[in-house]
Amino acid sequence: MIRKRAGVLISGRGSNMRALVEAARDLQYPAQIVCVVSNKADAAGLAFAIERGIETKVVDHRAFVSREAFDAALNAYLQDQKLDLICCAGFMRIMTPVLIRPWLGRMLNIHPSLLPAYKGLHTHERALADGAKSHGCTVHFVTDELDSGQIVAQAAVSVLPGDTAGTLAARVLEQEHPLYAKALALVASGEIQMRTSS
Repeated sequence: MIRKRAGVLISGRGSNMRALVEAARDLQYPAQIVCVVSNKADAAGLAFAIERGIETKVVDHRAFVSREAFDAALNAYLQDQKLDLICCAGFMRIMTPVLIRPWLGRMLNIHPSLLPAYKGLHTHERALADGAKSHGCTVHFVTDELDSGQIVAQAAVSVLPGDTAGTLAARVLEQEHPLYAKALALVASGEIQMRTSS
């Protein structure tokens, strides 16, 4: 089995990145994590990747005059790594077509809601404010439209009486880790591909 080369983009602690790295330790897993890239030099997830012997790179968005310039530099690095797939894991950047288009159908993101509900930020607070009975997380292909790409996999949790944004977020995060590993495997193995409109 030829394992797909995957890179992970992070901005912080990278807990989902850690889950992907741990899943990929199994040599039967269809993807290997070959690099971890952050837009922040102090992202805690970088230390974890370094400890695991994974190549890391910081591309600081503040060093660029525009989103497009940053995305072009990031894309150049990712292309140099000869990656098959990219996983966004807490990568807190709104990406432009400069980065998205070259990886269309090969870039995944995990979002803390049951899309199409609650695109964007503050998903847990919004779910609670709406009195939602269920909430969860979604892995989807990244497209030009924020949080709107084809869904690969979802996991749901019940919203419990007395839930706060923090308690709800913690339960959702527990589901995110196995879900992302499962979704990456589905895409890396070719079981799921992004539909293209003809």
